[in-house]
This record gives sequence, structure tokens and C-alpha cells, in this order.
Amino acid sequence: MTSISNPPPRQNPKLSNSPSPKGQALSLFFGGLLPVIAFTVIEEKYGPQAGLIAGLIFGVGEIIYELARYKKVSQITWIGNGLLLGLGLISLFFNDGIWFKLQPAIMEFGMFVFLLGSWALKKPFLKIMVEKQNPEIPQIMKDSLSGITLRMALFFLAHAVIATYAAFYWSTEAWAVLKGIGLTVSMIVYMIGEMFWIRAKQQR
Repeated sequence: MTSISNPPPRQNPKLSNSPSPKGQALSLFFGGLLPVIAFTVIEEKYGPQAGLIAGLIFGVGEIIYELARYKKVSQITWIGNGLLLGLGLISLFFNDGIWFKLQPAIMEFGMFVFLLGSWALKKPFLKIMVEKQNPEIPQIMKDSLSGITLRMALFFLAHAVIATYAAFYWSTEAWAVLKGIGLTVSMIVYMIGEMFWIRAKQQR
């Protein structure tokens, strides 16, 4: 008698132990936000050392939360919060919060190098990612994604310069706003500009 094996049960995406692509994207933009808020609030009332300690505690807390929820920590969280913790410890050692404040600038400069490198090697990151999802995309779209990768690299470079200036010369509150929502808002504005640029280019 031939036995018929039951197919393996379908895994419910809601029960997955790994962050969704949307969750990873949010981690990229909002990663390290709670430590920044903690640093800003505590630093204003109790000074930079107390603010740095609070920021470090919340940075570790974000990693522990993701580990408890997903049984692992995403690479984005390791990079963002790991860099935040490393620079926070340096700031604590030198009693100078400037190192902690440089985390957004370093992250954004890293994105610039990564995107520009992928474009220079003729393997634009955005093009490769979209091709993995849909290998049959038209060539004209592939060319557009290559250009977007380059322009997005320049966007991150510009934002890294602004973030560096903010770390040195802006108030802690203004720097925190730039870190918290500045990148997200400016990215939305940039993407809207990209849509108009591509549409105008197609109409020529």
C-alpha cells in the first residue's frame, strides 16, 4: 500500500521569526530612534553623561527586544545600534557627546558608499533587488533603477554632510529632530521628485 504523506503545513507569515521587508525598511529609517530620544531628554535635564548612559541602555534594549521577538537580530539593527553603542561608549569615555551624535552621519555616508559602489561596479543595488522580485522587468525600467541608485547615493551623501554639521553646530534637540524624522521626510520629498523626473523624462 502506498502511503500518501501530507504536505508540510504552510507557515503563517504573521508567525515568522524574521522581520518582514517592510519592518527592515522601517528599521533602516528609525533604527536607534529610542536611544536618541532618551539621550536628548536625559541630557537636557541631567547632563551629557547621564544622557549617554540612557542612550546606551535603550540601544541595548532595542537589540534585546528584536532578539526576543524574532529569535535573531537583523543585520540592519546590528549595524545601526552597534554603531550607536560603539560611538556612545567612546563619547562616554571622552565625556563628549559628539561621537554619539555622529552615528546618523556615519550611517548615511555608509549608504552613500554602498550605493555608489554598486553603481560603479555596474550592479546597481536597486536594479538587482527589483530583478530578484521580477526578472522580466523591461530594460527601460532597469536603466531607470540604475540612475535612481546613483541619485540616491548622492542624496545620502548630502544628508550625511547635513547630519555632520548638525552634530557639531546644532542644538541636541534640533539634531534629534533631524535624526528622528528629518531623513524620513527628506526621503519622501526626494522620492516624489524622482517620480516627477521619471514622468517628465518619459514624456519627452
